[in-house]
Amino acid sequence: MDINKYPNHIKSGLTLGALSSMVMSCMPGVGISEVSSDKPNLIFVFADQWRAEAAGYAGNTQVKTPNIDKLASESVNFTTAISTCPVSSPARASILTGQYPLTHGIFFNDKHLADEATSIAEVYRENGYQTAYIGKWHLNGHPKGQDRNKHRTLPVPEDKRQGFKYWKVLECTHEYNNSTYYDEEDAKHRWEGYDAEIQTDSAIAYIRRNKEKPFMLFLSWGPPHDPYLTAPEKSRNIYTDWGNIKLRPNVPDTLSDVARKQIAGYYAHIAALDEYIGRMQDAVKEAGIESNTIFVFTSDHGDMLYSHALTHKQKPWDESVLVPFLLKYPGVFKEAREVTIPFVTPDIMPTLLGLCGLTIPDRVEGTDFSAYLLGRKNLKIKAGLIMCPVPFHQWSFQNNGREYRGVRTERYTYVKDLKGPWLLYDNLPDPYQMDNLINKPEFAGVQKQLGKELDRLLKMTRDEFREADYYMKKWNYDYD
Repeated sequence: MDINKYPNHIKSGLTLGALSSMVMSCMPGVGISEVSSDKPNLIFVFADQWRAEAAGYAGNTQVKTPNIDKLASESVNFTTAISTCPVSSPARASILTGQYPLTHGIFFNDKHLADEATSIAEVYRENGYQTAYIGKWHLNGHPKGQDRNKHRTLPVPEDKRQGFKYWKVLECTHEYNNSTYYDEEDAKHRWEGYDAEIQTDSAIAYIRRNKEKPFMLFLSWGPPHDPYLTAPEKSRNIYTDWGNIKLRPNVPDTLSDVARKQIAGYYAHIAALDEYIGRMQDAVKEAGIESNTIFVFTSDHGDMLYSHALTHKQKPWDESVLVPFLLKYPGVFKEAREVTIPFVTPDIMPTLLGLCGLTIPDRVEGTDFSAYLLGRKNLKIKAGLIMCPVPFHQWSFQNNGREYRGVRTERYTYVKDLKGPWLLYDNLPDPYQMDNLINKPEFAGVQKQLGKELDRLLKMTRDEFREADYYMKKWNYDYD
């Protein structure tokens, strides 16, 4: 075996024997091959509110995702990818910083991500990469006491862009047709048509222009977040017979009609985005950079869509906390594989930096999975942390929201609120989480072990698990 054919950031520190052992110890279906450069490109595509089960490769036979299914057949598929704080701004802040919400301070939407942490874009930029962001941002926030909806329409100042240079961004909108955005000079423009499509075209143009030099590109779509009935007509026409949509068993019969209609719209958005994933994949191949490009598809969080008679996110059930996470890197991972151990939002940044051979900042709290993916070491991760430090907006206290902390393992979900143990599910026989096992004597041992793991994670993240008002006062936030 010729050790010199491997990129420096993979072979660094390995002897020939160690590299041979690495290849032999990789999980079944995984191989490692040469790449053309020591600086792989990164394309990070993420949607808003796309739950893990809503794809063909995940077993959903109704949603049409042929391009994403093909991507999954070529990718590392993280089957227990967890949105630690499953709501927009907190998840996005953790993606950019590799930190937990109570560290970076974004546990509530429309709050400003401060620049104390080193962002993923800053690291790439310091290492000679071009950096680009296109789409929804939702991390600029608004001054206390001012109108959050107004500030969602304003430009993000250059010094608040967290290291991204190329910039075609709006803070936040859910008007997906003819929406506006700002460029690097704060000039206002409009995406003519369905914005996710034109944003994708812009991303493809960026790839073509920058194919000769290393780049990292974030493409952030607003759909399939509601409103659900605003996808392109071509996609909506796929689901005109919405009355025949098969619902998850945890959707109450009394909500079946509204659920089917909204899910049809949700799937229509997904069908459109799936087409754009296909375009992105074609563009990478045509640019001749496929083998040396890490391509990620994921989401910030999921969507309840009437499961357990609930909507939207923030909740601790799988529809809210589990997200798709596919990582394709054909120059290194020759074949598809599944990773079943829990992979949480703060793990994204260090893992991507690790795969690119870049130094991970000291303040990053997530786990670097790169050596595990390359077969260089084992990871003994039992659970991923899930949390809602402050329920707000669609899940406010008035809407029965509550503070919680919990763990999601490969098999179990365990959650506590401020009153004590709240939820326990064995997700193997009960994938729709319909049988709450909390405090049942026959599961006392499991509950105790999961409680210990939760306590360990809370200690690790310095989380006191206090009432919402404590955190709002600590960070000088209001509930607007």
